[in-house]
Amino acid sequence: MPSTHAPMPLARDSGEPLADQIVRTVAASIEERVLRPGVRMPSIRRFAATHGVSPFTVVAGYDRLVAQGYLDSRRGAGFFVRERPQPARHEAVPSRGNADALDVAWLIRSLFRQAPLQLSPGAGVLPADWLDGAAVANALRELSRQNSAALLAYGTPHGFLPLRQQLQLKLAEREIAAGPEQIVTTVGVTQALDLVAREFCRPGDTVLVDDPAWFLMFGSFAALGLNVVGVRRLADGPDMEQLAELAALHRPSLFVINSVLQNPTSTSISAAKAYQLLRLAEQFDFTVVEDDIYADLHPGGAARLAALDGLKRVIYLSGFSKSMAPNLRVGFIAASGERAERLADRKMLSTLSTSDIGERVVYKILSEGLYRKHLDRVRGRLDAARPRALRQLEALGLRPDPAPGAGLFVWVDAGVDTNLLAARALRDDLLLAPGSLFSPKQLASTHMRLNVAALQDAGTIRLLERALGG
Repeated sequence: MPSTHAPMPLARDSGEPLADQIVRTVAASIEERVLRPGVRMPSIRRFAATHGVSPFTVVAGYDRLVAQGYLDSRRGAGFFVRERPQPARHEAVPSRGNADALDVAWLIRSLFRQAPLQLSPGAGVLPADWLDGAAVANALRELSRQNSAALLAYGTPHGFLPLRQQLQLKLAEREIAAGPEQIVTTVGVTQALDLVAREFCRPGDTVLVDDPAWFLMFGSFAALGLNVVGVRRLADGPDMEQLAELAALHRPSLFVINSVLQNPTSTSISAAKAYQLLRLAEQFDFTVVEDDIYADLHPGGAARLAALDGLKRVIYLSGFSKSMAPNLRVGFIAASGERAERLADRKMLSTLSTSDIGERVVYKILSEGLYRKHLDRVRGRLDAARPRALRQLEALGLRPDPAPGAGLFVWVDAGVDTNLLAARALRDDLLLAPGSLFSPKQLASTHMRLNVAALQDAGTIRLLERALGG
């Protein structure tokens, strides 16, 4: 095989480490096809002599180039340029101009295509600049200085104990009594719902959900062979008359509900309806799964089913992806001792344990009081942003249904099929979340969910107006 010995420029006064320069220049030569697949690289000793650097610097650079897929290391033969895969061509978003192609997978694919999120009033998270990235970075730095052995082993099935002890205190503030042994950490609420459904349902069982509700669980439950039935959501909670009728008809295993700051309507259940719901759960023998993922965005004083029930018929879920950092993926389940043990076993059988690196980061932020201050800032910004956003939306002919008093979302009636509206908006890379996605049956809807925090940019409002105008 041919060999190359062409020198590559390394600048000692640039401030860029020499190993980084080796990686950058060799990678660029390979990307530009100056160095072609199969070419043998200079030996470590020859490269070092040619460029006046130490062999250790060359080893560091070559090792990184191997790790990044630019070189192959062949024992006894040296380093060779590796065949690079052609970059994948990005497929067009299937929904552009085709309202029938909008579905849950479409929204999730579109969200991640736009990462980092820009012009995404359909997104379900706070903008990155609203989050406390410094607190997360500082916690990671502190973690890196601890005993590395603790970071290399498996976590425990229940989760990082100091975090669970901290969560016990946090739950007590919501009047939910749960010891650390009653708490199981998860990879976000998504895994929590999956564990609960797998443990307490069987194929063919019915699961009741809010209608509208968080779309991801519809497909997840259907994949488990469960029958998903929606219960109409009103301004103060579920339609109790319809819930009673559906419970009598289907004898459900579970009812999954956002009691506080429901997604997508930002409504919260009243105390009266909370008591009614628990009576129906006892009457028809179903378990209530209280998904409280947006809890920390509420100013306080909301009714919690888990507090009223004492975790007898209620399984409580929450986490930090919406308020601290989506990428941490730290959630948790609080349940009776017997149910928590079963869920920990179920988690162990599916993933052994969760990575407690993220859990240690969350613990540090919670235990040092940083999170409480962060939440005060976020709630203040939302309260300031919400009235302005509502005025702008009403000026565009979008009617809040109902007008939210807290939280991240506003559920609006556009008066037109929002599948068509979302398809038009996506031509300008504006991501909307049409109401059909939040329907258990994915029925056409004139409603859509908008993110208050993402409506502060004047350009976003202009593009929304353009989409509404056709």
